[in-house]
Amino acid sequence: MSKGENRSTIIGFALIGIILLLFSWYNTKQYEKQQKERYLADSTAAAQAIESARLDTTYHATAEEVQIPGQELPLYQDSALYLASVAEADYYTLENDKIKLTISSRGAQPYEVEIKNYYTYDSSVLVLLRSGKSNLEYEINTNQWINTGDLNFSLASQSENSLVLRLYFSENSYIEAIYALAEESYMADYNLRFVNMDGILDRRTNQIRLHWNADMPHLEKGYKNEKNYSAIAYRFSGTNDVKSLGMRKDSAKESFSANLRWFGFQQQFFSAILVAENNFVGGTLENKFYPEDVVVATGDLMRSSAEMLLGIDTQSKDFSLPFKFYFGPNHYPTLKSYDEGFEKIIPLGGKLIGPINRYVIIPVFNWLSKYIESYGLIILILTILLKIVISPLTLKSYNSTAKMKVLQPEIQKINERYPKKEDAMKKQQATMDLYKRAGVSMFGGCLPMLLQFPILFAMFRFFPASFELRQQKFLWADDLSAYDSILDFGFNIPLYGDHISLFAILMGVSMFFYSKLTMNQMADNQQMPGMKFMQTWFMPIFMVLILNNFSAGLSYYYMLSNLITIIQTLIIRKWFVDEKKLRVQIQQRANSKEPQKKSKFRQRLDEAYRIQQEQIRQQQKRK
Repeated sequence: MSKGENRSTIIGFALIGIILLLFSWYNTKQYEKQQKERYLADSTAAAQAIESARLDTTYHATAEEVQIPGQELPLYQDSALYLASVAEADYYTLENDKIKLTISSRGAQPYEVEIKNYYTYDSSVLVLLRSGKSNLEYEINTNQWINTGDLNFSLASQSENSLVLRLYFSENSYIEAIYALAEESYMADYNLRFVNMDGILDRRTNQIRLHWNADMPHLEKGYKNEKNYSAIAYRFSGTNDVKSLGMRKDSAKESFSANLRWFGFQQQFFSAILVAENNFVGGTLENKFYPEDVVVATGDLMRSSAEMLLGIDTQSKDFSLPFKFYFGPNHYPTLKSYDEGFEKIIPLGGKLIGPINRYVIIPVFNWLSKYIESYGLIILILTILLKIVISPLTLKSYNSTAKMKVLQPEIQKINERYPKKEDAMKKQQATMDLYKRAGVSMFGGCLPMLLQFPILFAMFRFFPASFELRQQKFLWADDLSAYDSILDFGFNIPLYGDHISLFAILMGVSMFFYSKLTMNQMADNQQMPGMKFMQTWFMPIFMVLILNNFSAGLSYYYMLSNLITIIQTLIIRKWFVDEKKLRVQIQQRANSKEPQKKSKFRQRLDEAYRIQQEQIRQQQKRK
């Protein structure tokens, strides 16, 4: 073949290649145009199918009806789930005389909870769970992991006090969320049913994961006081103890592997609690308080989160996970009526202090409230009753203190007789002999006072946590459960606050005069100047600083307690204890020649003195 023929052949092949490329490009453009037109048409059909499914809850679209040709379904393999993911949420309401529960079809979860007959500190409607501030969802393995919070449940049935929502996987396979709210109850039954799901759930997975996150609202007056009594409470199955996570801490987190009966997002006076009838088999709880400036701006007090594991039976065709929700007040009798140990979320104290509040203070307080409307007057009567009950201890304490004062000149003589440090044992023996002859106990004045401390601490626990005092007005205080204020500074003073609590100041003044009265009664000794300053000045000022941000009811109680104790002391001094007679009696006993039986403590003291003297003699011999 000549060179000319070769050139012609090459040019021919090149032209053919160019033509083929141009043809291929043209076909591609045409194909893309057709696909785009088909995509738009099929998208319209899919949207119509979705709308039909939303209007007719018995209709279930097939994959062919919603799938765009040439495209995979986004996120979900199942067409019914795809429809559920793009459908708009609907909202349903269940309510009784206690609560109004709004449920969202997206995730079939509580969307908003209003507690009726109660208001926030600024007189707004009390909403415990607010729209957009709570999210409850499940992670479930159906050969792909799905999250119920992303999916819309369709309405199956609704009545005045119940609601049934369903998430379909096929015509006969679905997850059903059933809510029921009884009359006059803060408790809502909540049942998650799995129907014909044995062929859909991944049998390699025997657990599902529950997530519940909520921004709990700021409802009470005073950020610090409300924060101090808010937390996450929980109880393990098979135990009566209720534990608290995050109380008085900025943040806290804890994981569990044991069965948990229930957990609750506990605000100072209201709680949202979830009870698992089959128990949670493990999980993690976390609580975090927002800074005060964030609380003021958003109304969110704390972020409470739960990630819990639930056991499921993937081999069974049908099974249920029964739950109960409590949305209501932290009112002791109300919580106790549900027999779940809810009442123990109220921080009334431990094994020593708690029983005093539960079995003495609360019953008396509730009994008085049946007949008296003013809670300020109830606190006054309660204080008087408590003082009457412990008056024998007060009398004994005063009597012992008076005896110690009478003996002070004799004790001073003993101190002068044994001035050296090496004679400390002799001085102690002589002092013990004097007490024994006079019939005076060294601890007679202290022990009665120590026995009163549990009641004082019980009151310290009771008043800030007492739901009964919430928003109860008395004199200048508009809420006995929060601090009272006669002057707001507009700025914060470290350790004190941004206001002046008059009840706290009156408590400090009453404490000052009570201390003055007590110190005058006590016998003088070398440590008295320091003790006088601490008890007369430091402690009243310190208590004013502490109680300025605490419950006004607590400061009011301490003020009343001090005033009544002052009156008791003056009465005892005038009519019950005669120091002149005591002095005569003590002198007669001290001068008595009758041998005194030694106590075990005195016997040990004598033996220690004998050993010490023997050691001194041995050392002198060696020298």
